[in-house]
Amino acid sequence: MERIAKFEKVSEDRFVADYLDTFPEATREEATKIYGEINIPVRATKGSAGYDIHTTAECTLEPGESIKIPTGIRCRIREDYVLMLFPRSGLGFKYRLQLDNSVGVIDSDYYFSSNEGHIFVKITNDSRTGKTVVLKRGDRFAQGVFLQYGITEDDEADGVRDGGFNSTGS
Repeated sequence: MERIAKFEKVSEDRFVADYLDTFPEATREEATKIYGEINIPVRATKGSAGYDIHTTAECTLEPGESIKIPTGIRCRIREDYVLMLFPRSGLGFKYRLQLDNSVGVIDSDYYFSSNEGHIFVKITNDSRTGKTVVLKRGDRFAQGVFLQYGITEDDEADGVRDGGFNSTGS
């Protein structure tokens, strides 16, 4: 198995700022404590493709409700790979838990963004049977899978990223 990436925490300052921006009711002390408890994604078994990503916030999502979760992690990825994010399959199956952008795409150059490549995951409870999703801080709720990709023979992309959503243009 080829080793092509490394998960890391973002800096404490970055996480605290992003956490307080996302959850303004939280205190700096709470955000700092949560930072100390962030889990780096790992695979559960030798045969697992997905690296489990943990929540940094407790949440209860009624059907149709969403939440954006700052994970506190970033990922250094080899240039010809991408990290794809999905909901954990059990949550998708039981609750129709969805990522709001269907599949998260973390490009290798996102690591170098001014936000330190901080990965956020926005989820929605899309239950059609009235089920409520309850997640505790530290629960595994998403998974990341690394995939290799190719480019066209005439590709001449030379843009530089600085941010996440829509950072490379409309």
